[in-house]
Amino acid sequence: MATAQSISSVVLRKLEPDDLPLLYRWENDTDSWLDGDTHNPLSHEDLREYILRTTGDIYQDGQLRLMICPSHDGEPVGCVDLYDVDIRNRKAAVAIYVAPEFRRQGMAQQALGELRKYATNILCFRMLYALVREENQASFSLFQTMTFQHVSTLPKWTNEGNILVLQTIL
Repeated sequence: MATAQSISSVVLRKLEPDDLPLLYRWENDTDSWLDGDTHNPLSHEDLREYILRTTGDIYQDGQLRLMICPSHDGEPVGCVDLYDVDIRNRKAAVAIYVAPEFRRQGMAQQALGELRKYATNILCFRMLYALVREENQASFSLFQTMTFQHVSTLPKWTNEGNILVLQTIL
């Protein structure tokens, strides 16, 4: 993948060392921990090692994090992840984070649209899915807007409650 993937008005690009301060802030945003798998703070060193270790090759790393930027030279406003990659069945889970000050501006929708094109046209995936906490109606609405269908509910999947499984066939 090229350094930047541009479509519409957002650009998805590979992680860079300069992203460390933003990642540190976002990964340690305790308000978002309920919606992900994070349960402890991450240090600058943890994140520096992650950035240096990741190749940006989804097949080698088994996951891919891309920064969401409003333009080619713009400061990142969030990130989108493909994880739990299943190469044999050509599918992956999707997670997205947009910094609170940039929410409700269409960035997440545009980023998911770009990610969908990349997953379809470049990776040749056939399916994407998302796990959304039932109480997170903003995330649920976002994925539904992007043609993800609610296919299952995992009752009491987390200590906080139910998880909704949404998927889209590419």
